Amino acid sequence: MTRRSSLGKGLSALLEDSRTDITSASRVVNGNTAVAGTVANVSLSQIEANPFQPRNEFEKQALSELAQSIKEYGLIQPITVRKIGFNKFQIISGERRFRASQLAGLEDIPAFIRIANDKTMLEMALVENLQREDLNAIEIALGYKRLIEECNFTQEQLSQKVGQDRSTVTNFLRLLKLPEPIQAALRDKKITMGHARALLSVSDSQMQTKILNEILKNELSVRRIEEYARDYSGKKGNQKSKSKNQKTSTALSFEEQKMQEDLSGLLKTKVTVEKQNNGEGKIVIHFKSDAALKKIVRILDL
Repeated sequence: MTRRSSLGKGLSALLEDSRTDITSASRVVNGNTAVAGTVANVSLSQIEANPFQPRNEFEKQALSELAQSIKEYGLIQPITVRKIGFNKFQIISGERRFRASQLAGLEDIPAFIRIANDKTMLEMALVENLQREDLNAIEIALGYKRLIEECNFTQEQLSQKVGQDRSTVTNFLRLLKLPEPIQAALRDKKITMGHARALLSVSDSQMQTKILNEILKNELSVRRIEEYARDYSGKKGNQKSKSKNQKTSTALSFEEQKMQEDLSGLLKTKVTVEKQNNGEGKIVIHFKSDAALKKIVRILDL
């Protein structure tokens, strides 16, 4: 019995037709039998990029180095593709290897071939890339967000899919609440995940951005940012508890905190700078004995 043409039946019929179906053992791609679940050599011209690719940027130098390695040793790890038509495939994972193979001048590459609908493909692409690729923290967070929104995962289901604790998943998702300049700095690896998590404890977005500028300018450590965040949060809470008509303490600027630290270093003792919201303030120099007081006086040359 002659099998009727799949034209007009839609993509599902096309994929199920033995004349175009990659799962058919009789189907040959570039001289190799291509069966779903196996690896076959596929022409680069027959492969298109994945529209669900979570990674948006590929470092040119790293791509160039990978291309050189592929020229010398070949593509060792196959990419994963799905069939979307006759001799037409779409990348599920391995786009970096695909691009490097193009740079290396290859005509075909080994590919693990699968069949997936768009939703399944999105899930596969995101999960496989999140587990295997060196994504930056923001790309990971966006990948998690897409899995939750577009695949209807709960955070618990997502944590199981990607093999991470739920708290880890939550921490990545919280990064997307940070102002865009901070997200960009994290994406570009100008700050660390530790810096970002410390900034999340500061509720005011303007203060978060101000602290970011100080991190970039002075290369401040995560521990220092955590201290600033605690100090800011503590003083913010104190201000709320006082009457608006009272003179209230205000958080020190980074320059003022640096002055406070410099004074402490100079005098070899704790120095506290306190400021009020009207600009007035005081400097408190702590000492533990008469001898310590005399030493401070000598340093100040009084």
